[in-house]
Amino acid sequence: MAGLATTLGSGAMTNSLEEVLEAKVILVIGSNTTWNHPVFGSLLKQAVKLRGAKLIVCDPRRIDLVDFADIWLQQRNGSDVALLMGLQHIILREGWEAAQYIKERTEGYDEYLKALEFYTPAKVAELTGVAPDDLLAAAKLFATSGVGALYYCMGITQHSHGVDNVKACVNLQLITGNLGVAGGGVNPLRGQNNVQGACDMGGLPNVFTGYQPVTNPAAVEKFSKYWRAPLSDKVGLTLTQMVPAAGDSIRALYILGENPLVSDPNLHHVEECLAKLDFLVVQDIFLTETAKLADVVLPGVSFAEKLGTISNTERRVQLTQPAIKPTGSVRQDYEIIADVAARFGHEFPRTPEALFQEIRDLTPAYAGLTYERIREVGIQWPCPAVDHPGTRFLHSGKFARGLALLSPLAYRPPAEVPDGDFDLVLSTGRILEHFHTGSMTRRSRLLDVLVEAGHVELHPDDATRYGVADGDRVAVSTRRGRIETTALVTDRVAPGSIFVPFHFAEAAANVLTNDVLDPVAKIPEYKVCAASLERVGSGR
Repeated sequence: MAGLATTLGSGAMTNSLEEVLEAKVILVIGSNTTWNHPVFGSLLKQAVKLRGAKLIVCDPRRIDLVDFADIWLQQRNGSDVALLMGLQHIILREGWEAAQYIKERTEGYDEYLKALEFYTPAKVAELTGVAPDDLLAAAKLFATSGVGALYYCMGITQHSHGVDNVKACVNLQLITGNLGVAGGGVNPLRGQNNVQGACDMGGLPNVFTGYQPVTNPAAVEKFSKYWRAPLSDKVGLTLTQMVPAAGDSIRALYILGENPLVSDPNLHHVEECLAKLDFLVVQDIFLTETAKLADVVLPGVSFAEKLGTISNTERRVQLTQPAIKPTGSVRQDYEIIADVAARFGHEFPRTPEALFQEIRDLTPAYAGLTYERIREVGIQWPCPAVDHPGTRFLHSGKFARGLALLSPLAYRPPAEVPDGDFDLVLSTGRILEHFHTGSMTRRSRLLDVLVEAGHVELHPDDATRYGVADGDRVAVSTRRGRIETTALVTDRVAPGSIFVPFHFAEAAANVLTNDVLDPVAKIPEYKVCAASLERVGSGR
């Protein structure tokens, strides 16, 4: 969001999911789409197989989409800025850019062009491992095929330079004129089903709802008056800043629907920090690993028991209806929060309808939405009035910030690279069968039968080097910890690289990951760190 907001003025997916069917060429980078977003992954494959779209896949692993791709660029983990800027270097060198679009709709071109001089095909090949001829072929295909769409996910964002990665994606779409047009765009695929909605509602430390800055005096006055409480104009902390501060400047934490003891990096450190708290509250639908540490557990309800709205990755606000009735001692999340607020002497709305009216009153992009209007298929924000149809794609005619910003980007390597003691590159992520920390999917008997335990993917060359056979028990270690898991020998990963899914608490990948943060977004570098591997037993 930080990268998009800085360059375009809006931190959201620019285009609609169905517009992939209108794209002439599609570039997917840092997204294992068919595993992590399988419904959209199917639509993307339709665009290629049935609509004739060209597909470029940029990924260190041989993901399933490679089988549908015209070009696969297998860059090294953490080299995305070099790869993307290298493509742009070639496009401008060959005169394939949208020159008039750049002149009329962007700023910062001279500084950007100067930074781009570094990314020659030879230099990019050195940094990424991608051959110059392959770079040239990809640049030509993307820049000359017509309207181009770019999709990315956490393989782009979860780096110590994740904001730069996003800015590099924006640069590519700006110089090719693919923003503010149907079928194009810079399109982040959100990692969970209401991430967009949580951000829209101000679930960030620097904004109120609708991305109204807490540092803006007018916004502070507006929200203070509506909520009848004096509000701070100071930017707060992100999750990755709160946990290290636990037991120090932070004495109590209230965690709602989050399981940081599986999802956060460097888990030994996370556990140490949470243990220092005076008071820990967890509100969740299951007794997660984090909830087991809590002083108080507040049982909420699942999505299937709620009336309310979800804002999906394409900014579509949809109305959900409860499918089942809550049982036992669980309560609606808004009721629990309202009761806590009441004990502080403040009254919150206690019905979904009243809460949604508050959202409309305070959030201009949601002002035109009503339950009746979104009952069937939902509407995409911004929707400023009840007679507005919603917005299919952003930045038509004008960017939210006026002119879009072309960003000069210097290359920065990952914070930790392989060395003599830790000679492998570890990356983490999700698999098709399980979701996030497994708190829901691992309670499904069917999914647990399909994949009941974790594993580590390693290339056959590395398996031979370490004396490991498929199914053997192995230990994976980094400077932060060690786990034991099962070896999955596959050419899906490159030689020298390993991949561990993070769903499995008993062999938690995030025991291993590096908690170094992007300086702007404060997101950890989940996708790259140095690791070692050893065989510890037979799989038989």
